[in-house]
Amino acid sequence: MCNDYRLMVDVASTVEDFADLKIKIRFGEGAPSLQPREDIKITDVGPIIRTIDDGRDEAELVQRRWSWPGPNKRPVYNFRSEGREFNSNRSLIIGDGFYEFTDPKDPKKKRKDKWLFTKTGELIFCIAGIWRDIAEVGQAFTMLTMEPGPDIAPYHDRQIVILERNAWADWLDLTLSAKSLIRPLPKGALAVEEVG
Repeated sequence: MCNDYRLMVDVASTVEDFADLKIKIRFGEGAPSLQPREDIKITDVGPIIRTIDDGRDEAELVQRRWSWPGPNKRPVYNFRSEGREFNSNRSLIIGDGFYEFTDPKDPKKKRKDKWLFTKTGELIFCIAGIWRDIAEVGQAFTMLTMEPGPDIAPYHDRQIVILERNAWADWLDLTLSAKSLIRPLPKGALAVEEVG
């Protein structure tokens, strides 16, 4: 499952993308300094967009920890979406790429092969997420997962929920069903290349 993603796009371009969709971004904690990052890993801090007062037309961009400690103290960085509605604390996790790892094609290699997935024709994408306030770590987010779509299936038996651009505002609207927004992307929506 996704335990490493990327964001190389600056905050101004990110805000502009949301403005194009009529989603006004507010910086309740001041404009974050989003440095380009090839690898955002579990327990790192990453940018998320979340609603303000359950409103659909205004949201805030904040930086929060990726994962919270589960009952066994292992990090909850991915969360199954099947059968759940997510009526509160939805977030959009901003990225421009994510990684999956497969067993090496070359049997002499010790490390797994690393694959970078990007959204075809788009500068950034949003992953459906939820956030919680946890006593041990404060506010933290996790990525929702689902059955793999056609572009991911050759690499993994699960995938993160990547929302189409026209669903970003809907994900932030808690009056809309989360289940109706969680679906695989069509074949060819993701480009993949071997990296590392």
